[in-house]
Amino acid sequence: MTAPIEQFANRLRRMHRHFGRWARRTGLSCYRIYDRDVPGWRLAIDLYDGRAHVQRFAPRSEPADGDGGRERERILAVVGEVLGLRAPNLFYKVRRRQRRGRQIQRLASERAEFLVREGGLVFRVNLSDYLDTGLFLDHRPTRAWVQKMATGRRVLNLYCYTGAFTVYAAAGGAAATTSVDLSRTYLRWAADNLRHNGITPGERHRLVRADALAWLERAAASGERPYDLIVVDPPTHSRSSRLERDFAVQRDHVRLLRAALALLAPGGTLLFSTNYRRFALAQQELGPGLLVRDVTARTTPPDFQRRPPHRAWTIRRRSGPE
Repeated sequence: MTAPIEQFANRLRRMHRHFGRWARRTGLSCYRIYDRDVPGWRLAIDLYDGRAHVQRFAPRSEPADGDGGRERERILAVVGEVLGLRAPNLFYKVRRRQRRGRQIQRLASERAEFLVREGGLVFRVNLSDYLDTGLFLDHRPTRAWVQKMATGRRVLNLYCYTGAFTVYAAAGGAAATTSVDLSRTYLRWAADNLRHNGITPGERHRLVRADALAWLERAAASGERPYDLIVVDPPTHSRSSRLERDFAVQRDHVRLLRAALALLAPGGTLLFSTNYRRFALAQQELGPGLLVRDVTARTTPPDFQRRPPHRAWTIRRRSGPE
């Protein structure tokens, strides 16, 4: 049953005030204010420097062409009124449950792009053209942890997306970084993010276009040096004509993590994260002598604690430091 529109508006207003105060205290300009809090109003609403990014989670029964825009108009009218925003600063997308392996398509070509600041660093976001914006806000604490851990270390960022983990690692004084992704678009975006922060992509900060799993399995044999810190944040499912095989995180995570651990230096740390809600880590299949810790609570910020979107673990060799 869908709650009355007034109930949704009141909840959004309260959460906007609450997280607005928190964001001002902590110096944040990009954060979540609403996440499916009210029955029937299945929305996630994030603010990016005063612009609202609204995502509606469509029910399975809804056809792909939706409702012809009526729901969009109703939602944006309420959100705009409560937040005091007009149409140019309101962005709306529909998330649908994807079939296994379906590719995420470009949604538009409006190029609603701008720079935002986080942790003293700068990132380009795009609120109009893709389902995701280029910066996953729930990984804000995880990025800060990577920055702290990266000092003087060789860092590998797999499925690097737009390179936010790489930027944090480089800003934290990483000795070198390697970022791997299959998407040419995302690698260009990652290069831009590095440059926006005064970091030059190149030999020290490599950007590699490849299937991450296939690259890992070739890397050890080709003499790739071990890494002290490895970030593995794969998609739930991935399908592409360029992939050597379709990827599913539940099915393939053991193979993926074993291949990554083969490149982990003694005393190093691997961070693994997934957004798949039904994910079960097959810890016993990863091999002996590993210290595995669930760090989901530590890596989930306050604005996402109502509905944590990711789970995360650190993996170390038991002979390494705690």
